[in-house]
Amino acid sequence: MRMKAMIFAAGLGTRLKPLTDRMPKALVPLAGKQLLQWQVEKLRDAGITDIIVNVHHFPDMIIDTIRANQGWNCNIAVSDEREMLLDTGGGLKKAFRLLMDNGQWTMDNGPILACNVDILSNIDLRALISAYERTGVSQLVVSKRETQRYLCFDEKDRLCGWTNIKTGEVRPNNGTWTKENTQLLAFSGMQILSPDVLAMLDTMKEDKFSLIDFYLSICEKAELKAFVPNDYRMMDVGKIDQIEEAEIFAESL
Repeated sequence: MRMKAMIFAAGLGTRLKPLTDRMPKALVPLAGKQLLQWQVEKLRDAGITDIIVNVHHFPDMIIDTIRANQGWNCNIAVSDEREMLLDTGGGLKKAFRLLMDNGQWTMDNGPILACNVDILSNIDLRALISAYERTGVSQLVVSKRETQRYLCFDEKDRLCGWTNIKTGEVRPNNGTWTKENTQLLAFSGMQILSPDVLAMLDTMKEDKFSLIDFYLSICEKAELKAFVPNDYRMMDVGKIDQIEEAEIFAESL
């Protein structure tokens, strides 16, 4: 099995202004490397060298940087979203079609590891990959950190819903589960999706949608398991006033 990867790099990076007034979020420098390079090299070091990157904001800068660095010794393809930003789910749906062989996606094509360009962590990707290889089940990387929005997992660590604990909203709101009887875990923006789950992307009729929306639409018929990394540390490089802290975090990885 040869695993492929997708890096979500198309975002506008509005919280990183004024840096993102002149460059895409993916190329923001951090501890001597751009955010995109951090992600590509982590994937490469785990044995994944077939990668697709989506682009929207300053797309040519990202494409030129990939070419100038020869893909950091990876095979990097680009999914162009300059006409419309598609969010994570829509972005994967568009990129998924580029990865198909002759318009088909079969078990032989293998799974896809998808991650956000702006989230750094100390996750052991080989352990995540191993968890997928042992089970063949899609893995959602989650943790016990505090947040307002949680993914909810049942006693078998299977995704069953989502909740916003501040507003009390729950999804899907169909009465088949309650947040009191589930584990509430924070999503990390990283996942490995099996071929059968990837094939369900076409059930989403919209072009633009989030992966969370996709997961909640299929969680009653597809198995999506919680993967909680050991000694997990992560940082969302999302705000301009966090850059100095993010530099220190990156250097510790």
